[in-house]
Amino acid sequence: MEIFITGYGMISCIGSTIDESLEYLRAEKTGIQLGAFEALPQYRVGVVPFSNDEIKAKFNISTDGSRTALLGMVAAKQAFEGHKLNDSIRTGLISGTSVGGMDISEREYKNFLEQTNHNPANYKHHASGTSSEEIAKELGVTEFINTISTACSSAANSLMMGARMIKNGLLDRVIVGGTDGLSSFTISGFKSLMIFDDELCRPFDESRKGLNLGEGAGFIVLESEKSLKLSGKKPLAKLTGWSNASDAFHQTASSPNGYGATISMQEALNVAGLQAQDIDYINAHGTATPNNDLSESHAIKTIFKDAIPPFSSTKAYTGHTLAASGGIEAVFAILAIQQGLLYPNLNFSTPIEETGLIPQLKFEEGKTIKNVLSNSFGFGGNNSTVILSAI
Repeated sequence: MEIFITGYGMISCIGSTIDESLEYLRAEKTGIQLGAFEALPQYRVGVVPFSNDEIKAKFNISTDGSRTALLGMVAAKQAFEGHKLNDSIRTGLISGTSVGGMDISEREYKNFLEQTNHNPANYKHHASGTSSEEIAKELGVTEFINTISTACSSAANSLMMGARMIKNGLLDRVIVGGTDGLSSFTISGFKSLMIFDDELCRPFDESRKGLNLGEGAGFIVLESEKSLKLSGKKPLAKLTGWSNASDAFHQTASSPNGYGATISMQEALNVAGLQAQDIDYINAHGTATPNNDLSESHAIKTIFKDAIPPFSSTKAYTGHTLAASGGIEAVFAILAIQQGLLYPNLNFSTPIEETGLIPQLKFEEGKTIKNVLSNSFGFGGNNSTVILSAI
């Protein structure tokens, strides 16, 4: 059974629409800025330049929710635009998040300490699943709602779960992806892990020191062939391969030799019925941490040997959007297939000494891109790979 993609949407620091995001990508311009997060202005992060109230007004959102939920509503509404809910097409929503409603929890805790406008009822937004329920409410989806929280692989795992739900006849159409809003807790947590770079991040560079965080959301719509006939939607691409391999090497680090990532990529190729040489572009996880980029480089060399296709990390554009990254990068993969795009790996100058890999260095279009492999690796060795393919 084939899994078709009939919609996509995203919002991040490089744009609140697909066209705005493409402008940044073509211009090779990052959205990461110093001082963008008001509560912790000393850090370089990628922030969507609208307050929660501005998001609701600008994007005509009627449902209350945390920043994570609101960003998810924007991207999911874009993806589902032109689709209609009806009893003949069983439709579900699967959303990945790692932060949930942390921004509201932080606000309410501050109000509690200051004894001003404290409303304990607002803590309901803290739970990860609440954001998914709020996104589903905004869309009108009631058939099936689920939340995945596997750190930075959450959105990729939501794509996989959606595909499995369709293949097993449980749903006909699924809106899948992920969303995360920035919070002081998240920034401080990554800073404490000593994997936060005070300068612009440099994925796959020998001088890399760590990541820049970002916020955003990315969703795509998966449909079965039956759903496609009923909806009349034109497919944009297909989800052909997927795999998750949890190597459980360390709570926060990947295995140095890329063991889990290698398994994940190879199994995704197997599911897609493809060989390594069939991949035209790799959207790497590429967080710019010393551990991830070395580990992922080893895995790429193991799978692709001496015929490594163009690869890059787009996180130097958006920042690491955590649970949303796999959804946003799935959108980038679809655009790459549709428009023949290759994205540059910003801020690169020197290859990693142990592997010598050189990523894609300039924006290119008009290429033939039939299959894109996209990696998303989460804490605990939760390694996920998806493959998106041309129709």
